[in-house]
Amino acid sequence: MIDAMWVWGAIGLILLAVEMATGTFYVLWFGVSALSVAIAMWIFPDIPRAMQFAMFATLSISSLAIWKLNYKKHETHSRVGQAQGEEIGRTGTVIETCNPAQNGKIHFTQGLMGSREWTAISDETIEAGSNATVVAVEGNALRVSKI
Repeated sequence: MIDAMWVWGAIGLILLAVEMATGTFYVLWFGVSALSVAIAMWIFPDIPRAMQFAMFATLSISSLAIWKLNYKKHETHSRVGQAQGEEIGRTGTVIETCNPAQNGKIHFTQGLMGSREWTAISDETIEAGSNATVVAVEGNALRVSKI
């Protein structure tokens, strides 16, 4: 018959392999706990099965709980493709007239958030050829005002 130490070691390695495949950090603690029980079985080979399962359950749940209590998700502030405020105040040239009833287009000499032309929204009429400044980003359009 296979020794219990090898069974716990195999379970631990399988759980760690599952963790590496998923990358969630949840299965990690169960794999580490199974390996800990395997080490305990190597040191004390006469541990009863009930005690082995109790040790595994206690180690798994307690290590998972400790990790969840101490793990703090760090914000990366990586807003790739999203407006972060640097474009507000930039000046461009209106190439299609915009007014409250109709959106226009604005052109920038240097690209703004990856593009030189944007849909322009305005609460006032701004004629083509006029300069305007960006006051807000609204979805995929820029709210502009006349200079």
